[in-house]
Amino acid sequence: MGEQISAFQKLVNTAIEFIVNYSFQALGAVIVLIAGSILAGWVQRLVLKLLTKKKLDVTLAHFLASSARISVFAIAAIIALGKFGITIAPFVAALGAAAFGATYAIQGPLSNYGAGLSIILGRPFVVGDTITVAGVSGVVVEVKLAATLITDEDGVRITVPNKHIVGEILYNSKTNKIVESVIGISYDSDTDVAINTIQEILLKHSEVVRTPLPHAGIQAFAESSINIGFRYWVPTATYYKSSYAVNNAIFKAITAAGIKIPFPQREVRLVKEPV
Repeated sequence: MGEQISAFQKLVNTAIEFIVNYSFQALGAVIVLIAGSILAGWVQRLVLKLLTKKKLDVTLAHFLASSARISVFAIAAIIALGKFGITIAPFVAALGAAAFGATYAIQGPLSNYGAGLSIILGRPFVVGDTITVAGVSGVVVEVKLAATLITDEDGVRITVPNKHIVGEILYNSKTNKIVESVIGISYDSDTDVAINTIQEILLKHSEVVRTPLPHAGIQAFAESSINIGFRYWVPTATYYKSSYAVNNAIFKAITAAGIKIPFPQREVRLVKEPV
């Protein structure tokens, strides 16, 4: 019983000694961290405001603002550690050793961060552009260090790891997306009338952009029809809606112009074998 009381007394004495010796340091460290956090947020907003005013790319502006916030908070953390008499050199060495040991475990995330930095600095695309990469397509919503967020016409948010973007074939059509379609007309129809009719519809439709201009012409001579191909660009956000509306308008205009759209035909001959 006496040993337990003695051990408890030692524990109490140690706690009192720690409070007396380090309470003010701990309080100072907490105050430094709080002040550093507030200052870091203020610096981030200030840098973002200045870069936005200079009309810098939104992705790069957010990256630089976030970097400024992290830098300010890191300085505050170093000062807070100093309150406990911890020097930064051993801490950095330990952190470097830990990072080296964990390199193989986090190789995937690190490659994404490296690719994200390359995208942010190289700017092969920016927020608002339409990209097609890694089998997906959509409008860029946000570019982060780890991944790029895009959204399609259905509002589906797609997260593409940045390592699947850098070094791959990337299609960037800015804010628009191309529509490629074809319609078949009979061989006895006037191709000039058909092409002009389609061209007029494309030029009159409100969702079809004027730069670049839409195109229409003979694409192929099929078995049962002359295929008239046409290409035009529409805003990515209304891709399907616009293409369906254009198809409907073209079908009505072609029909009204008296141009026939033939059905597929096959000629079958029966050969009677001699008895």
